[in-house]
Amino acid sequence: MSAAPEVAPVELADGRIRVVIEHVTPLVDGGRFPIKRVLGDSIEVQADCFGDGHDVVACSLLWRHARSAGWQSAPMQPLGNDRWSAAFVIDALGTWQYTVRAWVDPFLSWRHDFQRRLEAEDLRVAARTGALLIEEAAQRAELGGDAALLRAWAQDLAGAASAGAAPDELRRIGLDEARAAIARRQPDLRHSLTFGITAKVTVERRRAQFSSWYEFFPRSAAGDGVRHGTFADCEAWLPYVQRMGFDVLYFPPIHPIGRVQRKGRNNTRDPGPADHGSPWAIGAEEGGHDALLPQLGTLEEFRRLVRRADEHGIEIAMDIAFQCAPDHPWVREHPEWFRRRVDGSIQYAENPPKKYEDIYPFDFESNDWPNLWRALAGIFEFWIAQGVSMFRVDNPHTKAFGFWEWVIAQVREKHPEVIFLSEAFTRPKVMHRLAKVGFSQSYTYFTWRNTKQELTDYFTELTRGPGREYFRPNAWPNTPDILPAALQWGGRAVFMSRVALAATLAANYGIYGPAFELLEARALRAGGEEYQDSEKYELRAWNRDDPASLAAYIGVLNRARRDNAALQSDAGLRFIDIDNDQMIAYAKSTPDRSNIVVCVVNLDPHHLQSGWLTLDLAALGLEANQAYQMHDLLTGSHFLWQGARNYVSLDPQRSPAHVMQLRSRLRRESDFDYFL
Repeated sequence: MSAAPEVAPVELADGRIRVVIEHVTPLVDGGRFPIKRVLGDSIEVQADCFGDGHDVVACSLLWRHARSAGWQSAPMQPLGNDRWSAAFVIDALGTWQYTVRAWVDPFLSWRHDFQRRLEAEDLRVAARTGALLIEEAAQRAELGGDAALLRAWAQDLAGAASAGAAPDELRRIGLDEARAAIARRQPDLRHSLTFGITAKVTVERRRAQFSSWYEFFPRSAAGDGVRHGTFADCEAWLPYVQRMGFDVLYFPPIHPIGRVQRKGRNNTRDPGPADHGSPWAIGAEEGGHDALLPQLGTLEEFRRLVRRADEHGIEIAMDIAFQCAPDHPWVREHPEWFRRRVDGSIQYAENPPKKYEDIYPFDFESNDWPNLWRALAGIFEFWIAQGVSMFRVDNPHTKAFGFWEWVIAQVREKHPEVIFLSEAFTRPKVMHRLAKVGFSQSYTYFTWRNTKQELTDYFTELTRGPGREYFRPNAWPNTPDILPAALQWGGRAVFMSRVALAATLAANYGIYGPAFELLEARALRAGGEEYQDSEKYELRAWNRDDPASLAAYIGVLNRARRDNAALQSDAGLRFIDIDNDQMIAYAKSTPDRSNIVVCVVNLDPHHLQSGWLTLDLAALGLEANQAYQMHDLLTGSHFLWQGARNYVSLDPQRSPAHVMQLRSRLRRESDFDYFL
């Protein structure tokens, strides 16, 4: 008969720990990735905490900056059904950590039972038990006031029990709320449980949450389409960008442009000697990613532009495109960083049927990948040293996720103020993964969401779905690569409605200008989304003084964003029912409802549309029959509304959108004059 197999001994957990912690929120992928917040935010953490039997459970929220040795803590408050909540405020950039601790609390359990006891002798025995627990709390207290107060309380309670005090007197002493609060500050944590995951928060400056981007090609800054623009010419555009209310001026790549396989106008393969090529074909004999296109100016002139922009309240954002032109120095110096075709030549970029012969992508499976990673990280460091702290990253979804997680962490360790925008028009899960690994903001599918249902579903997903903890949408109605079909055929009204939607649905948005405000709508070919005479391949002449320009309208929109905190966050978005599918309505509010903005947009660019919208008055803090004022921030018009159901009419030939600030009380009697 064979011997029974040996059974490995089971390692027992501490059986005296009787609490359970479950369903801690917020957590991203079980704590694998951090949530995102900005400086000054309050973070509410909730958890299910419970134990066996009838003893009282207590729990606390623990948090700290990642560079701090000790933890701060706050007691969590019950929400019902064993759900608990507490919050903390973040007051420094960088990475923060938080977790939850819970325990069966002997003192609170004793106090819970003590107030329910009826018999005098039972109360006296329980009082002596309580006195021992209070004395233990005094021993845990630091020397000073708390210890002395607790010892005095323990003596009072024990003395009253020994003297045979009446039940009412025992209860008065034992249930003293002020002294119980002191005891709660000294819990018995010997059998406490700390949640097994230390969650993280990436804390960024406020511009990560709220920003208005204006994309502009510096080489067209001269304005005539003939002379190559310079950084000095860009300085002359700063007041114009400032008047429109943009706080981020984003430049496509400003590095030397490759000459080998250079593309001509409209992406042709036969450039002429005067063709300038695509800025995204980076690198030539003048240098690579840490060099400037000589025609734009010197490094000192670039630094001067950064300083001058700051004086106008504008931040310069740079494009980071990790790819090389065939004559980039790295192609010669590090051929191992690129893939080879079967004929031995370096593989150029392609997305069949599209071919980009002027661009060589990096091989992130290169055997020399550590040196490639370090070199790419050095590009960020170089431009940060020149005063840049915002980067729009080109096609990050074509590079390794692991690289982005590493390089963004590396940069933020020394420069927590840096903001990264992901230009990833790709599959949803890929976009979300890039946000999880560290990108501050992300391009979205807004560019192709046009109908009421599409917009409602998409922005409900962005603001109410799980991605709200880490994915910050940045809405763009156009880019140099994308002239959407709606802008090609809809005319001025569509340009107005699309920028109004972008600026009010999303706290972060941007436009590619001056093409947008000057209503550029010429497509290269029918059914395509490429611009005719694309600025990607040539200099363009832009008339900033064109009377048809939307610059003033955009300026009013951005002023509304600047003046209304409700429009500076994505969290307060709620869609409003309106009985016309050609119209969309929604509200944004601050958490305390001190600022509420109601937006209505006519999605039909050709016809007047009207409808009745139904407000959730309780959500807006309004009484059922209360009269309130709606002040249109775009036109200056005022409307007196009452109750939940109100009528709206919008003529797209005048203004296709209302952006209305809700004023629940008329501020002066003369306000009624607005409605006469």
